[in-house]
Amino acid sequence: MTHVLLLGGTSDASLLARRLHQAAVPAVFSYAGATRQPAAQPLPTRCGGFGGVEGLVQFIRSQGISHVVDATHPFAAQMSRNACAACAQTGTPLLALERPAWQPEAGDRWQMVADMDAAARALPVAPARVFLAVGRKQLAAFSQIPQHQYLLRVVDVPEAGSLPVQGATVLVARGPFGAEAERALLATHGIEWLVTKNAGGEATRGKLEAARALGLRVIMVQRPQVPARASTDQVDAVMHWLAHAAVPGATASLP
Repeated sequence: MTHVLLLGGTSDASLLARRLHQAAVPAVFSYAGATRQPAAQPLPTRCGGFGGVEGLVQFIRSQGISHVVDATHPFAAQMSRNACAACAQTGTPLLALERPAWQPEAGDRWQMVADMDAAARALPVAPARVFLAVGRKQLAAFSQIPQHQYLLRVVDVPEAGSLPVQGATVLVARGPFGAEAERALLATHGIEWLVTKNAGGEATRGKLEAARALGLRVIMVQRPQVPARASTDQVDAVMHWLAHAAVPGATASLP
């Protein structure tokens, strides 16, 4: 019997959850627990970690999970690694629902870097106005270069003193964010540099279009490596896989 574990946290995961519910496919939606008020889902939902690979193995076995879909954020690499290992141990089919990475277009001024430490080093020495669109868990690297004026955008209101970057302007908002609104935001705050993760997808692409229009420098942090696994960027392909054990057009990600 089909019983899907959907590892979520992206808009694509939410779309898949709705499709599973509409098709009456038994499934459980799992949130990492990073957001205090995650979006409601039409599926039974759990929140929090599994306790590493062994905890995930136990969950798969105890809940009779037949298929795992990894629709986590592209930067939730540890969860993806754990899913690969747990599915290998239990013989559970695994498919990643993964957004294609963004690619630079004509007029973009991107600098590709490997991680947040490299992103911090790529900023100029002279004080600048920087939009850190990287999430609140990725800010520590920038605490070492406090001369900049930082603009942060987070989903949850941060607790007092919880952000490693002090004196920043903090906006609390949940996407999607359109290009025109992003352009107005960048212009209002006089932003000169944008630091962002290559998350892919449409919900947050607007800031890249806005940066292009304004001629801003963009530091693009590349995705962390995960083990090779079958992947698709189409919800329809996931539904086909669940029904037929095959994925039209699926690719194998390379580490």
